Amino acid sequence: MASFPSIDTELLRTFVAIADEGGFTRAGEAVNRTQSAVSMQMKRLEEDLIQRPLFQKQGRNVSLTMEGQVLLGYARKILKLHGEVFNTLREPHMVGMVKIGTPDDYAMRFLPGILSRFAQAYPLVQIEVHCEPSKQLLQRQDLDLSIVTREPGTEIGQILRQERFVWMEAQGFSPHEHTPLPLAMFNTDCFCRTWACNALDTLQRDYRIAYTSASLAAISAVVTAGLAITAQLESLLTPDLRIIGEAQGLPQLPLASIVLLRNPHSVSPITECLAEHIAEGFKL
Repeated sequence: MASFPSIDTELLRTFVAIADEGGFTRAGEAVNRTQSAVSMQMKRLEEDLIQRPLFQKQGRNVSLTMEGQVLLGYARKILKLHGEVFNTLREPHMVGMVKIGTPDDYAMRFLPGILSRFAQAYPLVQIEVHCEPSKQLLQRQDLDLSIVTREPGTEIGQILRQERFVWMEAQGFSPHEHTPLPLAMFNTDCFCRTWACNALDTLQRDYRIAYTSASLAAISAVVTAGLAITAQLESLLTPDLRIIGEAQGLPQLPLASIVLLRNPHSVSPITECLAEHIAEGFKL
């Protein structure tokens, strides 16, 4: 079996920092080393270990050679595995499964980033996601964590964020001018639908529920096609849609609170850690 010299992960960490920062000085600041120390590390990596040139100068910056590009891919993988090993062995209790519940719109808007960051830190934790309206999630007892919508003043649990609940329609279309007003909304158990209909009833504005779905993607497709308007959280606005309101004869809608609920019967280091990641993710 061939014998190869081992590469210290600190050398690889510095190497990746240089690739990311574009220079030895900025990389030194990132890894808390002097420029001379970084230069010595890379000299050892190039001359003693890899025995290939890894960098080429571009003005004041440096870029990677072809060999450097190859090493960069391996370096990132090695450092990722290195981190996973220590997370797993130092925190063996971070193994298991967490069941979380969330409305479909939050799953599309917030969960991808949250779950990606959590998986990088704790790769052995299995996540089971249940997408249901807030009213249904509030009735479930089998979930470890639930993300639900509440009206201000009725919050329970940990408030993740508050934002406007707004009317939206497609750019270039005016379904708000139709009578009765065509709506595309979530199914009947949705807080958003209840708030929108109550607001229209108070204003005595005629409307009809033209399209319903449990899927935000389906509702967005209908609205983007100019077939109806919808009422959603402002953070769900896409470039194809525009916010409409009182100028178009529509009532104001309540501020929405997004809250995180913990199941008191399933509190664990895993659920608490994921709860922290969820809270951070909703701040972004």
